[in-house]
Amino acid sequence: MGSVVVLGIESSCDETGAGLVRDGRLLGHAVASSMDEHARYGGVVPEIAARAHVHALTPVVRRALDEAGLRMSDIGAVAVTTGPGLSGALQVGLAGAKSLAYALDVPLHGVHHLAGHVAADTLEHGPLPDPCVVLIVSGGHTSLLLVRDLARDPIVHLGDTLDDAAGECFDKVARVFGLPYPGGPAVDRAARDGDPAAVAFPRPLTGPRDAPYDFSFSGLKTAAARWAEGHASAGRELPVADGAAALQEAVADVLTRKAVAACRAHGVGTLVVVGGVAANSRVRALAEERCGAAGIELRVPPLRLCTDNGAMIAAVGDLLVRAGAEPAPLDVSIDPSAPLEFAALQPRGRAAG
Repeated sequence: MGSVVVLGIESSCDETGAGLVRDGRLLGHAVASSMDEHARYGGVVPEIAARAHVHALTPVVRRALDEAGLRMSDIGAVAVTTGPGLSGALQVGLAGAKSLAYALDVPLHGVHHLAGHVAADTLEHGPLPDPCVVLIVSGGHTSLLLVRDLARDPIVHLGDTLDDAAGECFDKVARVFGLPYPGGPAVDRAARDGDPAAVAFPRPLTGPRDAPYDFSFSGLKTAAARWAEGHASAGRELPVADGAAALQEAVADVLTRKAVAACRAHGVGTLVVVGGVAANSRVRALAEERCGAAGIELRVPPLRLCTDNGAMIAAVGDLLVRAGAEPAPLDVSIDPSAPLEFAALQPRGRAAG
């Protein structure tokens, strides 16, 4: 297939995103977030998220087109997140994408949300090296992957989350510390005034007999909660900045230690760190420090492409189109708990909810 403009639509959680990519180049993108509506509840409320997507989808697509200086008729293919994510939220994005693809008579591609995070880096740094190790750190996922050709090859899992992901740990501990939602950015801000060595929080699954590339942050979450409870029961003021800095240091230490070890073990010279938690300042700094010491190239997308967005979905769609991948069938449905095996995700023949 020749050079085409690919529209990407993302609606798996609380961000409604649209992006336009052609030949690996980002032409324009826009994001609308319903995060403020969820903040009062301390987490994402699925029904609120789905309603917000309904209202935001068309304006977001138009804003992306305006930024790119394009018209709807310039779109040559549509890519959409079909999983994993919140069922109702995914349904809204898929319905919109199907409508646009049908109206424009262009191919539709179903995309795995996490593959989108991986592809986001290509919009800043060009094609991914083959092979590379990818560390995905987001609200609900922490994974170490061996990636070759993202559009054609299966994605090899070196390690995954066993319980709480890094983003979940930040969110839950932030609540205990009295910090606002979302927890990750709040912890990062609070940590600026703290001492990372003030509290000896544990480093989960880093012992010689532990799974070398799996992650488990529930124990760290519990340790932080107990530390906070200890101050409360003793009537002492909680040193939030120190707790946040120590928590952030523990998470960054585990993530970067395992990622660099995976690169060395598999003879890979490039580490790509993606996902919402890749925006964390300490994760980025420690990854840069350790990769530099190990002679490993580090690639991290710019902050605007770390959190959920439509550009990353368009980037996967662009790769699939250029690889000659088969479009999704008309009865493509969502898969809210889809495992990450391939970048293209085209479940069908099952209930879409």
